Amino acid sequence: MITYILEIIQLTEIEFIYCSFVVFFAGIVRGFSGFALSAIVVASMVGILPTIQLIPMVLFLEAVAGIVMLRGGIRDANMPVVWILSIGSILGIPIGLLATVILPVETSRIIALILILFISLLQLFKLTPGILSSKPTLYATGIIAGIASGIAAVGGMVIALYVLASGESAKSMRGAIVMFLFIGLFTSMIWYLIYGIMDVRAALRGAVFTPILLVGIFIGFRLFSPTLQKFYKQFCLVLLILISLIGLFRAFI
Repeated sequence: MITYILEIIQLTEIEFIYCSFVVFFAGIVRGFSGFALSAIVVASMVGILPTIQLIPMVLFLEAVAGIVMLRGGIRDANMPVVWILSIGSILGIPIGLLATVILPVETSRIIALILILFISLLQLFKLTPGILSSKPTLYATGIIAGIASGIAAVGGMVIALYVLASGESAKSMRGAIVMFLFIGLFTSMIWYLIYGIMDVRAALRGAVFTPILLVGIFIGFRLFSPTLQKFYKQFCLVLLILISLIGLFRAFI
């Protein structure tokens, strides 16, 4: 049975075990923070599978995570804010995709990661200007996130920065990130289908890793207790910093 599964997903036994641990850990982080599943999986598995194969598999896993976390996200999120961010992002994505024709993709990604790293550090050390949580910034953030998604696929991190600067409760912040990512799944799926990136093999790999992901998400849920919620913002900011640093390290090696 295991041999048959490995043949279908085209992984060796060692690769499957390693990938399973990665998905399990990413599920824990996703269950607690509401994001970072894609970043962890792609950064950790890129040496085993090419990015073009990882992206659709990750989208499948993100869809599973989004459905599992949907109920809590709707309950806790400030949905008017989420819709503004989501609509802005949808408008910004074509601009980002157009910019890739003019700007080098890798250079754009490096600039985006440096900015995210800088703002995350400012927030972590409580040096963030109040404008980051203002109404005008809300409208701009959605569009900027869409542009960042089109250029460098880091739109979710931009949204996380805005939400973490909002001063709302940990549940509300996590709920907003969860709902933004869930709504964004539909846009991403359309683009992937148009470009033929989503295929049967990606779906099969996602299906095989889904039970492992669900166990991780359940553990992440359990960790999101009242005791640990007070550390939610700091955890997410450190997570953003680490993801940015890893992305920059990969860009320069």
